[in-house]
Amino acid sequence: MKKGKTNIVFQGTKEQEEQLLDFISRWKGEKGALMPILQKAQSIYGYLPIEVEEMIAEELNLSLEEVYGVVSFYSQFTLNPKGKYAISVCMGTACYVKGAQLILDELSKKLGIKPGGITPDGKYSLDATRCLGACGLAPVMVINGQVYGKLKVEDLDKILQKYN
Repeated sequence: MKKGKTNIVFQGTKEQEEQLLDFISRWKGEKGALMPILQKAQSIYGYLPIEVEEMIAEELNLSLEEVYGVVSFYSQFTLNPKGKYAISVCMGTACYVKGAQLILDELSKKLGIKPGGITPDGKYSLDATRCLGACGLAPVMVINGQVYGKLKVEDLDKILQKYN
């Protein structure tokens, strides 16, 4: 098991690898195969660690740089694993103006992780995101699809308690 830049040990299983290799074999040689393969890989692993990107590059006879370029360009792909409770704080203009940075900073402090990180126990991950489309509720955060709006720093302990 290798450690990536995030200091998180990649823990892919042989079954996951076989599932991905099987999917790649069905798409190999098809024009535009990289996108569906990356989407499938992310659905299998939950994110796209360097080990998975290397496997895809090797199987498709592409450079790692080509694969990484696509992964890092599209916001649908993530290089970091998500926690059991994935927290996203909107940093769009309306949320930012109404104090989203304070919310993000406080969550970072409370969880002991930076945006893009995951707690050592895998319970929480924290991300700063682009506009979530709930500008009227600014500032907004989402935890596993549950939207919390008109946030104040004082609200965070009560919200996080729901996920303990």
